[in-house]
Amino acid sequence: MVKGANVALASMSENTGSLIVNLGWSSPAGDGDADVSVLLLDADGKVRDDGDFYFYNHPVAADGSVQLLGKAPARDGSEDRIGFDLTAVPDAVDRIVVAASRYDGAGFGELEDLRVTLTDAVGEDLLRYVIEDPGPVSAVIFGELYRRDDRWKFRAVGQGYDSGLAGLATDFGVDVDDDAATEEAVAAAPDDPPGEAARVPAPAAPAEAAPVPKRPRTAKKKITLPAAARKSLADHESWKGARLFPVPALKSDRERETRATSVLLSVMAQVPEFGRRLTAGFGAPAGRMETFTEVSLPFGDRPRRPDGVIRVERAGKLWTALVETKTNANPLRAEQVQAYLDIAARRGYEAVVTLTNDVALEGSPLVDVKTDGRRRNKVALWHLSWAEVTHQAQLLIRHEGVGNAAHAWLLHELLHYLQHENSGCHGFQNMGRSWVPVRNGIDDETLCQGDPRALEVVESWERLIRQVCLRLGGELGRKVLPVQRSRRGEDPGDRRRQFADRLCADGRLQAELRIESLPGVLAISADLRTGRLRTSVEVPAPDQGYPLTWAKRLIRRLAQAPADLHVETLVDSGAGPRGTLERLRPEPGDLLPRGGARITGFRLSLLKGMGSSRGNADSGFIRSVDDAVNRFYTGVVAQLEIA
Repeated sequence: MVKGANVALASMSENTGSLIVNLGWSSPAGDGDADVSVLLLDADGKVRDDGDFYFYNHPVAADGSVQLLGKAPARDGSEDRIGFDLTAVPDAVDRIVVAASRYDGAGFGELEDLRVTLTDAVGEDLLRYVIEDPGPVSAVIFGELYRRDDRWKFRAVGQGYDSGLAGLATDFGVDVDDDAATEEAVAAAPDDPPGEAARVPAPAAPAEAAPVPKRPRTAKKKITLPAAARKSLADHESWKGARLFPVPALKSDRERETRATSVLLSVMAQVPEFGRRLTAGFGAPAGRMETFTEVSLPFGDRPRRPDGVIRVERAGKLWTALVETKTNANPLRAEQVQAYLDIAARRGYEAVVTLTNDVALEGSPLVDVKTDGRRRNKVALWHLSWAEVTHQAQLLIRHEGVGNAAHAWLLHELLHYLQHENSGCHGFQNMGRSWVPVRNGIDDETLCQGDPRALEVVESWERLIRQVCLRLGGELGRKVLPVQRSRRGEDPGDRRRQFADRLCADGRLQAELRIESLPGVLAISADLRTGRLRTSVEVPAPDQGYPLTWAKRLIRRLAQAPADLHVETLVDSGAGPRGTLERLRPEPGDLLPRGGARITGFRLSLLKGMGSSRGNADSGFIRSVDDAVNRFYTGVVAQLEIA
């Protein structure tokens, strides 16, 4: 990194809840050293109290958020290690400053190779920042961790202080009393040499606070079992609690469904944030949740066995949902779902939840079931996609955070399971049986408007786009939604039929994605005649300045973008100049239109060949759309946002 640069930790690793920050230097004479210190600052840039100042005489935070781990030899000098548990940092802390100081008149100009490195929880190196020519200063801020939109980032600072650690601490609001603080420091560390103890005053203890012990230590919180077991919410003792790792091996679709159901329901029950995230949309209350698998319920001549049951208790009342799951490409059976709706109505349950790789669309149910309006108890039918489950887990574990380390581990294990190739929980992965006939009909121009197969392809396309939004949103930690350009109150079925007619006429499938904080929309177009995918975004022209300046600035912002990126100038009327980024880099002026036409913006596009098969194999259409969106966002859109 260079001075002043910043980076989001989540963009470099999935394991940044805990970090090791290493401050290092080397000394040509072999006797140079420095002490590290940490300050926790609020939104005003000040410590909340003197206890937010950590140094050699106050090395450990009681909540475990900061721990000075001491020195380790490194080449010609030493390296100080600081452990951070970012999940334990209080919400009121907005910024964490990491600094080092020298004493007895020494300055950092006498040291060489001043550096700070970050390592994640699994020991992977994340970044390195070297401070060039610090000068004769006696204290240096190496870097700082800070929050932005509930995400942690690191900034390379490299700022020096002539007044040493005492001056640095004072600037950030630490109350330094030279006489009293020096006596306190000596008393707290009687084994230290007098010069060592007195060189930096200890922070004054806040009123009514216990004095800092000579050797602070942390204690593990004891976990005890409750004296009496809670009453089970099961209807019958034969119901088995959901387990994280069921016994059956993944050899058949039935075993995949059994394990996937048990893994998901057990994590929902053990991680309240996650369970609540999935059930809130079904009308479930916020309360104590228990989950069950392979339950048996009477129904006619033989009992029915839904894959699972979710039960939530709130204020003595129960909310219950039966769960039916499918993995791989297995479809829901209408007769089975109808039976569960009837059972739920008879027993006073509130909902039936179906969980498959398919994506539900408004106005296009996955199964055709009937509801008896004469029954007093109304049962809601809800659908959840495995892609939605993965999306919610990604948001919590990678972006929003989970307060409990064990809960974070469970979610991490769930994500690993869902994304495993053998789990069967890969989301929507088949464009349907009409895909090949429709493509052939477009190729030979025999597909007619009103063909029901075209409507099936349009519905599959809409499902794919919704899943692309979930995957991209989970990776970014931001809302990504499909744009529906329709009139208010328009029937979704009518909108899809119009789309199907356009597909028959021009052979294109089109969609737009709106990404949170992105001014424009990301457009996707699949041309089934040419077999090419186009991803694009429009960049509006600035309100002020000169067109040539706009063009040069845009090309600079796209310095890391793919060379085959197409750049087109948008003008008031007609078509503007266009070219590939590779050709335009040496001559940005080629983007300026002739005749003085007014520039309204620029369109950036990438073209990619699309797969021919209907599935999600490496040569499939679904995989090619996923890859095209990912490449365009990381290679183009992200470059614009960074710039």
